[in-house]
Amino acid sequence: MIAIDILRWPGMNQAFIVSFLVTTAMALAVIPYGKRRKPGQPTTWGEAMVGAVYAFFVMFLAFGVVPHQFIDHADKELGWRKDKLLNGPFDLLQAKAYGGNFPFTLSYEAVRDIVVLVIHGIYIGLMVYLFVWWQKRGDKAATKELETSTYGRPLARKA
Repeated sequence: MIAIDILRWPGMNQAFIVSFLVTTAMALAVIPYGKRRKPGQPTTWGEAMVGAVYAFFVMFLAFGVVPHQFIDHADKELGWRKDKLLNGPFDLLQAKAYGGNFPFTLSYEAVRDIVVLVIHGIYIGLMVYLFVWWQKRGDKAATKELETSTYGRPLARKA
């Protein structure tokens, strides 16, 4: 029987995966807290400071640590450097300068940077969603008021 260590597979980096999962879990932990806290409840100075530090720490992890861990992984373990060119399957992405049909040269370093942009986009979208959700958590759905008669009773047609 062959023992397979899943954490030793190429492309698997424990630091990146753990930082990504912990950061996402910390960001999403705001939802259960927001559901428990009453909207409009006055905030104390201490609560505001703890919330500000928590939000700063989550954004520090999301926009600092997680992208750094991926860049570190791509550079050291995957070997994605500027001199390593991406030709793709069957040399579909081979540049014209090297005898291919693709209009520009694409290196693995550029792919690494695109992945980092996607990571930033994921976290920007998550943060915007959570900020909007927090601000709108107390809003009730607008109910349509029924038209009233001159006597003050609602006018409702029977179907």
